[in-house]
Amino acid sequence: MVGSRTVTVPVVVERDENGVCCAHAQMRPGLGAHGEGDTEEAALEDLREAPTGLIEEFGAPRELSITIAA
Repeated sequence: MVGSRTVTVPVVVERDENGVCCAHAQMRPGLGAHGEGDTEEAALEDLREAPTGLIEEFGAPRELSITIAA
């Protein structure tokens, strides 16, 4: 039987010294995802794509569902 698990990941959005919005999510200690954009919405959209790269690099659990909400 394959189970399902939902993981809630807190997201921090801040503007850097150049005015770029940066969204950060700590996936686990030492592993985070980041997104950038001109607006908060653009940074969050970029962040939504980041887990795919992490999964490609580090592998995925048997089942994973990610929802990033601000």
